[in-house]
Amino acid sequence: SEDFRGAFLKTLLIRSEGAIGFGRLLLIGLGKRPDMTCDRFRQAMGRGASSVQKLGIDSLSIFCEHQILEQIRPHDLAQTVVEGTLLGLYRFDRFKTKPSDQKPIRECTLITPDEKCVAELKEGALRGKVIADGVHFVRDLCNTPSNFVTPTYLAEEAKKLEAQEGVRVEILERADIERLGMGAFLAVAQGTAEPPKFIIIEYKGRAKKSMGRPIAVIGKSVTFDSGGISLKPSEKMEQMKYDMSGGATVLGMMQVISRLKLPMDVVALLPATDNMPSGTAVHPGDVVTTLSGKTVEVINTDAEGRLLLADALACAVQRYKPTAMIDLATLTGACVVALGQHAIGIMGNNRPLILNVATAGEATGERTWELPLWEDYFKQIEGDVADLKNVGGRAAGTITAGLFLKQFVGETPWVHFDIAGTSWFNDGAHPYIPKGSTGIGMRLLVQYLTTLAERKKR
Repeated sequence: SEDFRGAFLKTLLIRSEGAIGFGRLLLIGLGKRPDMTCDRFRQAMGRGASSVQKLGIDSLSIFCEHQILEQIRPHDLAQTVVEGTLLGLYRFDRFKTKPSDQKPIRECTLITPDEKCVAELKEGALRGKVIADGVHFVRDLCNTPSNFVTPTYLAEEAKKLEAQEGVRVEILERADIERLGMGAFLAVAQGTAEPPKFIIIEYKGRAKKSMGRPIAVIGKSVTFDSGGISLKPSEKMEQMKYDMSGGATVLGMMQVISRLKLPMDVVALLPATDNMPSGTAVHPGDVVTTLSGKTVEVINTDAEGRLLLADALACAVQRYKPTAMIDLATLTGACVVALGQHAIGIMGNNRPLILNVATAGEATGERTWELPLWEDYFKQIEGDVADLKNVGGRAAGTITAGLFLKQFVGETPWVHFDIAGTSWFNDGAHPYIPKGSTGIGMRLLVQYLTTLAERKKR
């Protein structure tokens, strides 16, 4: 009848009346073969799973023919299928008093025509579930309101990770943060009644007694961002509960890599606080001294994320001497203007690290786009009464924020992720990303670390 031509993400439901062993068959369009990628397949799985759920069905089977994607291993196909399916089924209903009319899907079966592939499919499916569970964890954290997710709550969630082998968690309280000299972090935290927490999570995946030089991953963890004295507009301020997306992503990543038992050492640092206006809040024009010793004039209290990260980056360098550092932050509205919701803005000081991160982004569908960190931009953040200013004006706002952070990494290979435009979707139109928190960046980081671990094995 030509009702279905296989256009990308188009679906057709066929009722078989039991003639083929099951009652309903859902066809999902994959588009033209030359355009096919793992992420397009992941999207198709998300669209298919949500379509099945709307039918009120609680189980489904997926036909896994690994030749459907050229040059893909059965392991990777199964991982992609499970990720797309579970991510597409995500719903956040923690605070709903009335149960959803939709039945949850309780069982998903993968079918292969090749018996030799069964073991690989199982391994890939289990990996896909662990990763999808991690993304759900990140989304739940970011979707939960700030009267629940406080710095203390984040610290408690981090402590739960100690149940995993090789994980150690340390929580620094306000007095510890003061003793260490994290003046920039404390400046942001001084306006809130919520106790700040500096969360350190060590994962030792190598068979050694002591941690070697790890990879450090830092996540901005502002559990609510009012803007401080430089108050944000009221419109959509309720969404500022997701300003801790960087920290939530890092927590999810640590959960996943410890469950996957990656053979490497990784440390995560989460500077967690609210950013609130009050009689004790930092003023525009105040000068603060960072852990590194550099001084910063606070021009705008709503540019608080870079202040937290400045001290966290310096702490990572001084305490761990990492082989590489990655930070994630919902840092600038300018990144939303520049790249919209389709790419993570990245900047860094090390070409191989940037390329490896970008490759992981392409593999997971969490794409990145590099912006320059030319020294020509430095004059915009050069201080008048201190070493630095925390903002450099409207022009090149994402770049000057990245350049500010660069002042605190020294010679350590480093990449900065600005996830301001990609961490929260208002429309829910993406096949496996619903309205609200996206959980972006976590799958990318796991892919990057997994690839790195595999290279070291060879």
